[in-house]
Amino acid sequence: MQVYRGLDVGTATPDAATRQTVRHHLLDVADPDEEWSVARTQAMARAAVADIEARGRRALLVGGTGLYVQAVLDDLRLPGEDLAVRTELEAATAEPGGVARAYEQLRTADPTAAARIDPHNARRIVRALEVISITGQPFSSFGPGVATFGPTAFPVRVAGVWLPRDRLAARIAARVDAMRDAGLVAEVDTARHAPGLSRTARQAIGYRELADALDAGRAPGDDDFDAIVRRTRSLARRQRMWFRRDPRITWHGTADNPCRVLASLLAAWST
Repeated sequence: MQVYRGLDVGTATPDAATRQTVRHHLLDVADPDEEWSVARTQAMARAAVADIEARGRRALLVGGTGLYVQAVLDDLRLPGEDLAVRTELEAATAEPGGVARAYEQLRTADPTAAARIDPHNARRIVRALEVISITGQPFSSFGPGVATFGPTAFPVRVAGVWLPRDRLAARIAARVDAMRDAGLVAEVDTARHAPGLSRTARQAIGYRELADALDAGRAPGDDDFDAIVRRTRSLARRQRMWFRRDPRITWHGTADNPCRVLASLLAAWST
């Protein structure tokens, strides 16, 4: 979500001083009313890596959203999109029993893809059905899926930082408090006006909750920020589940401050 201009507080976009010290890429490259996609991330990130390597430097890829990370690292073939078809499918899955019906539809159309997808993961089910609809081909025909971990698209070492869950939960709560103090409500209020937030941008944690409150004509309160904490913790759980499947990751654990793993990270980086 750091690709979006003006969505800085809620995405922890590095400030100007940090960006002057270390060059960053893929920050502030889209307006908040633009849709964003995995395919755009894949193309722009790989172009940035190629540019960095051409200058004799090393790229440091930092991310937490599993599919986006894997799309950059692996040879994932990403079919096109049709937002009208997706909107229709999303509306169908939002109905009572809609996710189960959509999953059965996917099992009929592409049993291989269905076997790779959690029956409760509405977003991935919708995406698979969208691709089948617009291409006429099985979703599974576009590659082995995200559960396959083979050679990366370019030489890379993958590191993960592991914190105890209680410590991670405390850091999440503190970060949400800091965003609130830094003016997240005002940032969301500004962003939701013309031209407004795209569907992709509005899904960002914090922006959806606060925009919903403001759209309803009420000032966001403690309940809204508690919802942001809960949704962030849910994301962290999904991240753990996603990344722990990848045997290429070297994990660096610490009981407290993640900066304490810096020595082991640098040792792996330099070899």
